[in-house]
Amino acid sequence: QVQLVESGGGLVQAGGSLRLSCAASGTIFSINSMGWYRQAPGKQRELVARSFSGGTANYADSAKGRFTISRDFNKNTVDLQMNTLKPEDTAVYYCNANVRVDSRNYFFQNYWGQGTQVAVSS
Repeated sequence: QVQLVESGGGLVQAGGSLRLSCAASGTIFSINSMGWYRQAPGKQRELVARSFSGGTANYADSAKGRFTISRDFNKNTVDLQMNTLKPEDTAVYYCNANVRVDSRNYFFQNYWGQGTQVAVSS
């Protein structure tokens, strides 16, 4: 089994910053990509940022220039630095990891954390 644990959420004023952290643990052979998604009430879960093994990263248009995703490949952690936060960033943020758990089987599957609440007040 694989567990993802997020931390760092909270309440901030517009224009402020937060840093979210996610740690993956359990039976892990390797992790391909890790990312952050968010879901606001009544809305579909959406990509915020994803980091790939090759060092590239994708960002949602709303996150570009404000958010930065970073990984520690040895610790199996991923962070999301969020600056210049806006009220529309308010959502539950979920960590995701595409994990290979079996060294004998080339198979990856996605795992999700429990989510951490981010609330941005105006």
